[in-house]
Amino acid sequence: MFKAIKEDIRSIFREDPAARNTLEVIFCYPGLHALWMHRVAHFLWRHRLKLCARLLSTINRFLTNIEIHPGAQIGRRCFIDHGAGVVIGETSEIGEDVLIYAGVILGGTSLERKKRHPTIGNRVVIGSNAVILGAITIGDDVKIGSGSVVVKSVPDGKTVVGVPGRIVDNGHTPLDLEHGKLPDPMAQAIRVIMEEQDLMEKRIGELEEATGKHTTILAVKEDRKAIERQFSDGSGI
Repeated sequence: MFKAIKEDIRSIFREDPAARNTLEVIFCYPGLHALWMHRVAHFLWRHRLKLCARLLSTINRFLTNIEIHPGAQIGRRCFIDHGAGVVIGETSEIGEDVLIYAGVILGGTSLERKKRHPTIGNRVVIGSNAVILGAITIGDDVKIGSGSVVVKSVPDGKTVVGVPGRIVDNGHTPLDLEHGKLPDPMAQAIRVIMEEQDLMEKRIGELEEATGKHTTILAVKEDRKAIERQFSDGSGI
């Protein structure tokens, strides 16, 4: 028991540069409190004291704003950073050394009494407000970008972003999840379309020069500028 507590505290120092000392971690990290109370609730759940387990999980939610069903299985050294709004469903299974940010939902997609929540592998990073739905498997060392909605299983070592979630790399990636630097598949697709449009406009311009006829559609150009502003990453499209 004490070994597990020490591991939890060490994992916070490893993952959060804001952690300054042990007392601060013990008293000021609701994600840590939520995990400790969940372990007690899960023990009660496994020993068929399910009403007591649910009552404790409800108190846990009230105190930490983190909702973990007592039936969920959570591995060692899991760290829920900030944690506000996190929801972990009954049949969820979470591996070891998993990092979960605020607003993450591990939800179910079935009303049947069966496995209906995700299985999360080891060393997975789940970005803030990400939603993972259904009895799918997220492999080891996977990174889920902020705001992603994942409804299909993900192999080991992949990075997933977008709605619905798309795999955007083909190999293992470092554990650090720099949310602001993850690729945006939708923006990339828009860029490709606009590059092709630029080429077409250039060719049309050459034809107009040759024929002496010129047409300008200001409304379309204004719409394009609006789209560019929306999908720009700061360096232009």
